[in-house]
Amino acid sequence: MVPAQALSFALFLFCYYAHAGTWSTYATLYFADKGMTVAQIGVLMSMIQVLRIVGPNVWGYVADHYDRRVLVLRMAGFAALVGFSGFFFGSSFGHFMLAMVILNLFTSGQAPICEALMLSEMKGDLTYYGRIRMWGSIGFIVSVTLASVALEHFGIVTLPWVAAALLVATIVAAFRLRDVPRRTHAVAPPPLLSLLRRREVIAFFASTALMVSAHTSLYTFYSLYLERSGYSKTVIGAMWSLGVLAEVMLFYFQAPLFKRWGAMRMMYLALGVGVVRFLMIGLGSHDVWLLVVAQLMHAATFALHHSSSVMSLQRWFAGPLQARGQALYMSISYGIGGSLGGLFLAQWWERAGAESVYFVAAVLVCLSAVAATLSFRWQRSDGYQTGVAL
Repeated sequence: MVPAQALSFALFLFCYYAHAGTWSTYATLYFADKGMTVAQIGVLMSMIQVLRIVGPNVWGYVADHYDRRVLVLRMAGFAALVGFSGFFFGSSFGHFMLAMVILNLFTSGQAPICEALMLSEMKGDLTYYGRIRMWGSIGFIVSVTLASVALEHFGIVTLPWVAAALLVATIVAAFRLRDVPRRTHAVAPPPLLSLLRRREVIAFFASTALMVSAHTSLYTFYSLYLERSGYSKTVIGAMWSLGVLAEVMLFYFQAPLFKRWGAMRMMYLALGVGVVRFLMIGLGSHDVWLLVVAQLMHAATFALHHSSSVMSLQRWFAGPLQARGQALYMSISYGIGGSLGGLFLAQWWERAGAESVYFVAAVLVCLSAVAATLSFRWQRSDGYQTGVAL
């Protein structure tokens, strides 16, 4: 059954990822234009990940504790807009750092709260999850493509105006959402800390954090990598859009794959493709067709991996722990994993060169696969019983 708020969820995700995608894709170029060094850009962009350590957990706790998730979404949107206004004033590293901290403190909690609302309304049936989630990816494609045209014609200085307009659209979309009654459970959920001590849960979060760490080579440096390889902003935007288009197709058609093969096999497939993808990017900086094929692999390394992770997460975090489970996933994977990965790879770029960053990313994916294997093995050996199949 299609969720009652499917259209509202789709609209919010469209606007949210339109803003997040446009800003994260071109902010490196904006900061470089303002005179920031590669190391400074790495630190500034890492704030997107660092604030995911704090933001999702704070807002997830508030949303679950007071059961007012939609109100939290709206308030966070207004606060983020206030923080983003800082990009229109000043141009020093410290000024940009403050603006990035305020912006990402509030936006970082919005996506997991929206996903928690979706999962609550779906009541455990994730058949339509991919088809709603893909609208976030479509928003990314549309905004990144149109923004690339605007930036080519009017210059990178227009980026804050475009991103601010998309942030306003996200706030408007939040006013279409309504709170969803949480599912009641006959048995009380286990304490959050007891779940976080389970070895299979620790291994799961280690795996997702390592995979996201590898992807910071894209989120933080891919646009700069392509620009310094001689590609125009239009080509850079097209590359990002191509990857997200592949992601959209996977989200749309993923339900039969998961029903037949399960989350575990799909996770292994995503990790295997990830190793190949990062090696191709590192080796193919001047071969556009190799880069195109690597971008198509984004369908597996992001969409397939994300859906596999969300489905695996439902084995431990549901009902009253829904928003905090999604928040922990964002905080540990994108917050800790993403921030450490971004800072480490920024230093690696400075010392060993741009191409080598993607070889290191391939190694991180291999380590992620080891952790995932341990998690799934321990889940079976411990006989952990849930309604979610591996």
